[in-house]
Amino acid sequence: MTDSTPPVPDDRLLAGAAHLASRYDGTFAPETVLKLLADSYRLLAEQATVRSHLIVLAERLADERLAALAHTHAEAAVAVPRVLFVCSGNAGRSQLAAAILSHLAQGTVQVSSAGTQPAADLDAHIAEVLAEAGVPLADDVFPKPLTEEVVAAADVVVTMGCGDACPIPAGRRYLDWPVPDPDGAPIERVRAIRDQIGSRVQALLADLTEAPK
Repeated sequence: MTDSTPPVPDDRLLAGAAHLASRYDGTFAPETVLKLLADSYRLLAEQATVRSHLIVLAERLADERLAALAHTHAEAAVAVPRVLFVCSGNAGRSQLAAAILSHLAQGTVQVSSAGTQPAADLDAHIAEVLAEAGVPLADDVFPKPLTEEVVAAADVVVTMGCGDACPIPAGRRYLDWPVPDPDGAPIERVRAIRDQIGSRVQALLADLTEAPK
C-alpha cells in the first residue's frame, strides 16, 4: 500500500510562502511561514477529493493559522473577542454558526470554524438556507482541519457534536451546543437547525458584547 497524498508542488509552495511572508513581515520568519504552509497543504491533501486548487486553499488555511499565532504571541494585545466553532466535518453546523455570527457581529467578533475530521465539501443546503436568512457565505469557504493555533487563539470555543475529539482548551471559555447534524437532512430540517443555531449565536453575541457593569 502506497501513500496517496500528493507531493507538495515546490515552486507554487515557495511562491505562496513568499506572498504570506510579505504579509507577516516583521512577525514571522519566512522559514516559519513556509513550514506552516507545507503543513497546511499536507492536512488538506489528506482529505481532498479534488486537488486542482489545493495550494490556494492551503494558503488560506496557513493565513488563518498565522493570524491566530500572531494574536496569541502579541504582547498585551487588545482585540475583539475570538470565537471558534468546531464540529466533526466543518461542513454544516460550525459553518452555519460562523456565518451567522460573522454577519451579526459586523466586525465586533473575530470568527473561525474547523472540523475534527473535515469533509470534502459543505453539506447540501447550507449555502441555500443561509441565503434565505440574508446571511452571506463567502465563495471561498471550505471545510478546514482543526489546528492548535486557532484553538490557542480563541477566547471562546463552541463545539457541536464532535464528541471526544472536540477540544476543551484550558483557560478558555468552552460551550457545547447539542445541535442536530444537517448532513443528509431535507432542507426543511436544515432550516430548523439554522434557526436553532441562530438563536444560540444571538445569545452568545449579546453576552460577548454586553457592556461591563
